[in-house]
Amino acid sequence: MVKAALFVCLGNICRSPIADAVFLKIVTERGIADQWKVDSAAIGGWHSGSSPDSRATKTLTNHGIPYDGRARQIEDEDFLEFDYIFGMDDKNISNLKGQQPPESRAKILLLGDFDPEGDKIIRDPYYDSGSEGFEKCYQQCVRSCNGFLDQLEQGKI
Repeated sequence: MVKAALFVCLGNICRSPIADAVFLKIVTERGIADQWKVDSAAIGGWHSGSSPDSRATKTLTNHGIPYDGRARQIEDEDFLEFDYIFGMDDKNISNLKGQQPPESRAKILLLGDFDPEGDKIIRDPYYDSGSEGFEKCYQQCVRSCNGFLDQLEQGKI
């Protein structure tokens, strides 16, 4: 049975595309990519149709991860289609829970809750002047995605 994971941040051009790409890379490395559908989306539609922030793309490229997704806004159907919807911060979680339809089957989770280093909020690097914040975001996503998959494998989720 295929599971589905959706990564959500405010605009879908920084954190969620990084998390999407990282998760896909990890499930591919673990040999379970065929068991997962992976995507990302935004709380708001300001950037719909746009490529990720160039600093996000550069960070992924620096780690050998291609990404060609486009920003989109989360829709009610996503709550029915995805098993796990990950927010990057508490505000994302609040917005997601507020939008979640009653018939939703999705578990809404804070991605950082799975970071073994306890870094619960995935840093939003959008307003940074450089790319250091994007690297921090990437590292948080790597730890958190691995942590989630480990806990899922152990039956803790």
